[in-house]
Amino acid sequence: MRHAKAGWALPGVRDFDRPLDAAGMADAELMGEVMRVRNYVPDITLCSNAMRARQTLEGLAGQTDTGRVLFFDTLYSEDAAGYLTLIRDNGGPGSLLVIGHNPMTEDLAMAVSGDGEEAARGMMNHGFPTSGLAVVRFAGALASAAQGNGYLEAFLTPADL
Repeated sequence: MRHAKAGWALPGVRDFDRPLDAAGMADAELMGEVMRVRNYVPDITLCSNAMRARQTLEGLAGQTDTGRVLFFDTLYSEDAAGYLTLIRDNGGPGSLLVIGHNPMTEDLAMAVSGDGEEAARGMMNHGFPTSGLAVVRFAGALASAAQGNGYLEAFLTPADL
């Protein structure tokens, strides 16, 4: 999942510390509700330590269970390969949610989705907006997740709900 919509940084505020705007918080809450209804409930959540990602998590958590949460500064700066390493190292046999940033989130979803629902693939090919959620299934444990071996089950955005 890409973090929800954030406001522009004010003078003296680092990009890392940008908060969500009102629309972003509403979108995070909406996505949490949709995740609960569709039973996309993670066992573990890996969340960027950036303020907008943590606030996205808070919005989700108000609507659905987010499982055990682990925070990583590296989800702010790593590339898609770094995201995949974190998934392999921290994922178990269950489900996992990553709340990160673009372009890494989009790059990761594209790289691991070797196949998928045609409509979901078409939507994701048009970009990965804030609060976008790619639901990717893997046949085995997340420790063996690799480029091209996932199945894109769904791609959800607040605008499409």
